[in-house]
Amino acid sequence: MNLELRFFATFREAVGQKTIEREYDDGATVGDVLAELEAEFDGLEGQLLEDGAIRPQLSVLKNGRDVTHANGPETDLTGEDTLSVFPPVAGGER
Repeated sequence: MNLELRFFATFREAVGQKTIEREYDDGATVGDVLAELEAEFDGLEGQLLEDGAIRPQLSVLKNGRDVTHANGPETDLTGEDTLSVFPPVAGGER
């Protein structure tokens, strides 16, 4: 299946572009994709998953919906899904 992957802020820098497309096996989950991205891009290694769970403060959206409200890393993916990955965001000055 073909997925569109979108990256923001420091993750975009690590990947070198905002959007990439990748082919994954049918039945792949969000966790499978994140693990493969960590292996492919040095700047993402250890940044997406922690003990198989999505790292705290990280936002991962499947077609615009936060996967933590679905099944987290076990969220199923289908062809033509878009997965967006946002790094943690620190607060501004008060």
